[in-house]
Amino acid sequence: MGKRVISPGGTVEGVIELPGDKSISHRYAILAALAEGTSEISNYASAADCRSTLECLRGLGIGIESKEGRVRVAGKGLDGLREPQRALDAENSGSTMRMLAGVLAGQRFTSTITGDDSLRKRPMRRVIEPLRQMGAEIRSHEGDRAPLEIRGGGLRAIDYTPPTPSAQVKSAVLFAGLYAHGVTTVREGVNTRDHTEVALREFGAVMDGGRGAIRIHPRPKLTARQLVVPSDLSTAVFFIGATLVLPGSSLMLHNVGLNPTRARVLDFFNSIGAPVRVATVQMRNGELVGDVSVRHAALEGGTISGSQVAEMIDELPLLAALGPFTEKGIEIHDAQELRVKESDRIAALAEGLRQMGARVEEFPDGLRVEGRSAGKLRGAKVDPRGDHRIAMALSVAALGAEGDTTIRDAECVGVSFPEFYSTLDKLRGSEKK
Repeated sequence: MGKRVISPGGTVEGVIELPGDKSISHRYAILAALAEGTSEISNYASAADCRSTLECLRGLGIGIESKEGRVRVAGKGLDGLREPQRALDAENSGSTMRMLAGVLAGQRFTSTITGDDSLRKRPMRRVIEPLRQMGAEIRSHEGDRAPLEIRGGGLRAIDYTPPTPSAQVKSAVLFAGLYAHGVTTVREGVNTRDHTEVALREFGAVMDGGRGAIRIHPRPKLTARQLVVPSDLSTAVFFIGATLVLPGSSLMLHNVGLNPTRARVLDFFNSIGAPVRVATVQMRNGELVGDVSVRHAALEGGTISGSQVAEMIDELPLLAALGPFTEKGIEIHDAQELRVKESDRIAALAEGLRQMGARVEEFPDGLRVEGRSAGKLRGAKVDPRGDHRIAMALSVAALGAEGDTTIRDAECVGVSFPEFYSTLDKLRGSEKK
């Protein structure tokens, strides 16, 4: 497998615009397939996960043209999907599998959706159970693992409260609710990202309720749209992190998605002393978009727990990796969800950072990474366990280490951002190692 050598030092400087947000790209593509007419999506994410969604939709009979970040989806309406000739392959994308399961639950045919070795090990019970409550017949491997065989149709509305906050589970239930008899309600004690609700309204779905309870009315006429995907905040944080690690650095990121259910991470950066600023904010297709600037500064450190976790779940690996560069360290609790991502992210982070000399205490629901007083990081050979966010987080930490760090299996970053290393090289003015 490919490796990547990260040399420390230098500065991050420049102005960049990153590829589209993964979460939003998935949802736009799925809803465009269910809409009537041809939608055009600009700045569609370059992530392998989002290509997996497009391939699954093609397998369901949807015509899709994709070129240089611009995707055209020939929607066929709510009842236009066709029975796939073979199993749909979500590859490494949990988002694809969970959200499409909601759509497939509404179809009057049988379909199977599977994934790669990593995805087939990830629990799917949280999405299987509510869809079964709605009337879908779902068979799974070993109780709650993919492949999932789904026989849908004839769904009934439910009033559902996910036992664990999950935007993907909420999305699956809302997508199934498009096909249900009656109004489907999803309740949340902790607000998760609301990209699905925003996108459903943009395409013409009938929804009501507010934070805490979202209701979707069945059988709307969804209409094709022209859409622009904001740049991915969850990717932007790695470059913000690099700026904070390397003295003398400064960076501007254009057209970043600033959805209030996602932007808590910027508040956290500010709370630990990072001078992150937002400008030129505008609304685009129901999503807030703006420019984000940051410069290097001394970091205080802090604790992440409770409702913060659901709002920053994808950013936690990077925040943990910043621990050795803070005064007080970074401590994370209530993040058991990290154990069942593409890897056990708590264990992978603890292992990688310890190999680089960090002092890390691991908890069942999180970890504590000691601050600067524990000593400077040193270069090492680290294994991200095939997890894109772990690879990027450890790469950022390596920028501030003494000596080179080798990231094994570095191409796993392609799941979310294939251009990560080339973009980092460009901002540092360095050549590819």
